[in-house]
Amino acid sequence: MAGMELGLLLAFALAFLAPAATMPRHGRLLFWAGVVLIVLGSLLRRHCFRMLGDSFTGAVRVHADQAVIDRGAYRFVRHPSYSAGMLLYVGLGLALCNWLSLLVLVLATTVAYGYRVSVEERALAATLGERYLAYARRTKRFVPFVF
Repeated sequence: MAGMELGLLLAFALAFLAPAATMPRHGRLLFWAGVVLIVLGSLLRRHCFRMLGDSFTGAVRVHADQAVIDRGAYRFVRHPSYSAGMLLYVGLGLALCNWLSLLVLVLATTVAYGYRVSVEERALAATLGERYLAYARRTKRFVPFVF
């Protein structure tokens, strides 16, 4: 969370303090594309809250009797909530219409979610075993059929 907060703070600061990095072409289009990504990411994230129920936590917590959720967006990817977060932050970077802000947000999400996913997947595999490993073999991490 600290990495994401730092990324947000830096992205907003750069949007105002680095006018040379402003995206001059298609600014209005990029802004609205960003807003659309923010809305889509928010909707997907809310869907993930509903699908995981009590298993959706801020801290990585896994219980031996926890179910492997494979319905809704989880049918296609293992971490749709993080995919949603990436959409949100890329959308924010586009809406700020600043290349440096976009770069900072992409890097922050990549590092933060990359670390979080590695911790989470190790915990799930160690606690849930073959139930989770079988699910992991048949689903991609973030983008259906791709990655």
